Amino acid sequence: MNTRRILKVVVVVGLLVMACTSYAAEDTWTRKADMPTARFGLSTSVVDGKIYAIGGGQTPYGAYLSTVEEYDPATDTWTKKTDMPTARNGHAASVVNGKIYVIGGEPSSQASISTVEEYDPSTDTWTRKADMPTRRTFLCASAVNGKIYAIGGVIAGEPADPDWDTRHVEEYDPATDTWTRKANMPIQRSCFSTCVMDGKIYVIGGETGNIHNPPISTVEEYDPSTDTWTRKANMPTARAFLSTIPVGGKIYAIGGATWPGTVFSTVEEYDPATDTWITQQDMPTARYMLSTGTVNGKIYAIGGTVGAPAPAWAGISTVEEYKTGLTASQPDFNGDGKVDIKDLLRLIESWGQNDPMVDIAPPPFGDGLVDALDLELLMSYWDQPIDDPTLIAHWALDEAEGGVAYDSAGVNDAFLIGEPIWQSEGGMIDGALALDGIDDCAFAQDGLNPADGSFSILAWIQGGAPGQVVISQFNRTNWLGADSAWGCLMTELRTSSRHAAPLQSEMVITDGSWHRIGFVWDGLYRALYVDDILVAQDTQQGLGSSTGGLNIGCGSDSAAGTFWSGLIDDIRIYNRAVSP
Repeated sequence: MNTRRILKVVVVVGLLVMACTSYAAEDTWTRKADMPTARFGLSTSVVDGKIYAIGGGQTPYGAYLSTVEEYDPATDTWTKKTDMPTARNGHAASVVNGKIYVIGGEPSSQASISTVEEYDPSTDTWTRKADMPTRRTFLCASAVNGKIYAIGGVIAGEPADPDWDTRHVEEYDPATDTWTRKANMPIQRSCFSTCVMDGKIYVIGGETGNIHNPPISTVEEYDPSTDTWTRKANMPTARAFLSTIPVGGKIYAIGGATWPGTVFSTVEEYDPATDTWITQQDMPTARYMLSTGTVNGKIYAIGGTVGAPAPAWAGISTVEEYKTGLTASQPDFNGDGKVDIKDLLRLIESWGQNDPMVDIAPPPFGDGLVDALDLELLMSYWDQPIDDPTLIAHWALDEAEGGVAYDSAGVNDAFLIGEPIWQSEGGMIDGALALDGIDDCAFAQDGLNPADGSFSILAWIQGGAPGQVVISQFNRTNWLGADSAWGCLMTELRTSSRHAAPLQSEMVITDGSWHRIGFVWDGLYRALYVDDILVAQDTQQGLGSSTGGLNIGCGSDSAAGTFWSGLIDDIRIYNRAVSP
């Protein structure tokens, strides 16, 4: 592409109207294997790609359950686990460091408890923890930066006066097993739902006063870093006993009910970046008192009840999987988190051609030609961070202290092992993590399954030695590392055939310079990139299936010689093929 052509296009760019339009592909619901134990008022939590359904009830105003059942979306199967010590309904649950904390609820009608019990899925065991200061039912709990925030709820067993619902917010620190009182929620309520996005907790819907009052549509945002609350745009449909879940930078509010009255199948999507709501495809089974979990970008709606009003309602076992509509292409072509001159030049290279990687307009799948429509859409995102729903994990590695590398794209925080050093300056993008090559690494609980479809892994690295690994899947495969002979970039991701071989480049990455390394799988080709240049590529008949956590800075088996000696910075994983 000559300079005159580039200048011509840039001039055209300068005349374009800056406008950002959002489109969505059609969402889909699919029926999955029923939960073995029908129930409502349960909690669900995700650890290592599995969903744990805990507690709940089967009939109203009766004895409640201690049942724990594990759902594996990869195989669509359920497994019975050790019962929770305290049977209960209307409790809350949250995950920190791979352990599930079940909080509050009631073991029988109209008797709230403050009991906290910790479940470790790796050992299938339960441990009693410090009681929550304020006993309550139909509360919610969300985790941010290793702390759990128990919010609102009803103090059952107290007189049904205006203070029956509570505004209380109490912070639990699993590391010290202690509770701290925080700023009250502005509106007292229960039977609502909460979820976390970008370090903030969103409290959505519910009822205030008691369950005989009409539900509300109020949305409030809590920032744990400042202990402050902010009012946000109301949810379109007022409802209680709903469930909310974050996926791809959006929050999905699912199901719910008025009391007594309507049972909803409604799905409404909230965008925190724009503080706006849109309606999505209804859930097949209208229900409330359900729970939801997300694995690999798919939402699983589990259990609940379809009957209203009491006493007609009873627990159901229905499980339905929701796959949100995703844009086929994103304007951040090279996956560096922003739209800039690199993306513009990539678009210019394909001008007038049919290039699906760059053909982004009209969304979601383009029109088969890279032209002014694509340029206009690209420029509407110009020089700004991009909220990309296909970015499923991002460890910026800019922390200055502590033992956690936070995932800014989701909830898959990585926990430091050994004594890696936070290097607040000198990273390729702000700070970086320095590893000693002996026993330093980090571990993230959930990794994607390479067999699920297109994906990309990108990271900045400096240093290292032959045989050392940047990213691997625990007890599975080395995803990105240096070959043992020369220190050239390679991957062991390959088809499950016994004849398949690793893909190796001839580009040395252990020369002491900063390099941006990447692996891209588009469903047919596997490709390796160094400094945004394609250095190796071949075809594969799919990639082998594997699940498990991710090692950052060591091999899949944590063997001596596989630990990275140098710096790692800005790791990104996308569930699409990018074009570095």
